[in-house]
Amino acid sequence: MDFIKVTVDDHVAHLVLDRGKSNAINQQMLDELYQSIVEVQNNPTVEGMILHGKPGFFSAGLDLIALYEYNEEEVQHFWYAFMALIRMFTAFEKPAVAAINGHSPAGGCVLALCCDYRVMAGGEYIIGLNEVPVGIVVPDSIFQLYSFWLGQATAYRYLLEGKLLKPTDAYQCGLVDEVVDEKSIRTAAERQLKKYMQYERHTWRQSKINMRKALIGHLDASQEQSIAAVLKQWWSPATRAILKTIIDNLKNNGPSATK
Repeated sequence: MDFIKVTVDDHVAHLVLDRGKSNAINQQMLDELYQSIVEVQNNPTVEGMILHGKPGFFSAGLDLIALYEYNEEEVQHFWYAFMALIRMFTAFEKPAVAAINGHSPAGGCVLALCCDYRVMAGGEYIIGLNEVPVGIVVPDSIFQLYSFWLGQATAYRYLLEGKLLKPTDAYQCGLVDEVVDEKSIRTAAERQLKKYMQYERHTWRQSKINMRKALIGHLDASQEQSIAAVLKQWWSPATRAILKTIIDNLKNNGPSATK
């Protein structure tokens, strides 16, 4: 694989997002991540998984530069594939921990939300869902995933303003579970994963699925109408103008300008 690096150590699969400086998600990276998680789920020697980013960027989210150039068929395929990944990842039975070692807005935050626990590096990093300011309609399934951790009222408020949070603020609202020094993030993630792995396997996994039953149900429902709304707005002149401004800013200032 080009963009997902997988290693297994002591029954733990380490999946590292590895695409450019900011780990922006294009179609190939999305496909590779889906395949990697399925393989981890089906590998009987693996008891848990840690999802890593790169220093400075867990993931900047969707690769808007690439997606802006996709034609209608390619954009539709991408969104269906993205929602399929979220559904599959949410129903992943084994323990999963996100080691958020940098910025994690939008799609990067969504990946972290699928995990059971999120450890984030302290510092001037941001995390959250900022789809609305970017001009992207928030699907109900993403609201359900966000509110699963934050509660409906907080998720509602944060989504409508596209709120991005620093690590300490994310910890206070429950978006992340732990904030540590960047050098300690792998150790902290492994420590939490091993806590989950110490329990009887079937009991832990079935309990996880039971507690996510309603959330998985939302993701199992047809996404056709939600994706149609996303696509309609995606091609609107207003959203295309917003995306063009963001892309010009990214090209001029680099991925650190991502919001």
